[in-house]
Amino acid sequence: MANAPLAPIPPARAAQELTKLSAMRKSGELAQDEYEHKFARMVSELRDRRIGGTRAEIMAALEPLRLNGVITAAEWDRFVSQLGLA
Repeated sequence: MANAPLAPIPPARAAQELTKLSAMRKSGELAQDEYEHKFARMVSELRDRRIGGTRAEIMAALEPLRLNGVITAAEWDRFVSQLGLA
């Protein structure tokens, strides 16, 4: 019996996870190598499961994180480029 594909991740959930990871890095809770590992794993999961919605919906959920300084410009660039949203 084959496993059913996993449901896409809602854009708001992707934004929440990115926010959480960035906050952990900024607070010093994660060392740089731990952060890199978790970031790569998050991107990999998002690629496997995909983010639900249109590109516009995904960007509408993520863009405020960059504009409000919740995530750094470097995190933003890396995240959107690795997910093919750039």
